[in-house]
Amino acid sequence: MQMRRGWDAVQLVEAYVRANPDREMAVSTLSRRVGLSERGLRKAFYGVHGMSPKRWMTAARLDRVRRILSLPPTNGLTVTEVATRHGFFELGRFAFTYRQRYGESPSATLRESRQRSAA
Repeated sequence: MQMRRGWDAVQLVEAYVRANPDREMAVSTLSRRVGLSERGLRKAFYGVHGMSPKRWMTAARLDRVRRILSLPPTNGLTVTEVATRHGFFELGRFAFTYRQRYGESPSATLRESRQRSAA
């Protein structure tokens, strides 16, 4: 029963985070929202995803940024605009983390999407 409760809590947090992509949320707020202690929520996230809720939220936001940067460009969108819209305000750290995760810089992703759409 406890394992199912943890899985359900993770599912609720994921849905809430995805429904509010422009808001950075504290683990304490999310744990209260799903009725678990912070420790319980961390344990549930490690059980489901093998990582903490904070790390999962960062990865989810990075994935959203990558999807947007990979789309055909509209209105001269910049990496800075997309990053800050998704809660990444330390742009150097953002670019470093992005490169670690995807093997290229965010500007390379955007440049490639522009080249694909121009071809």
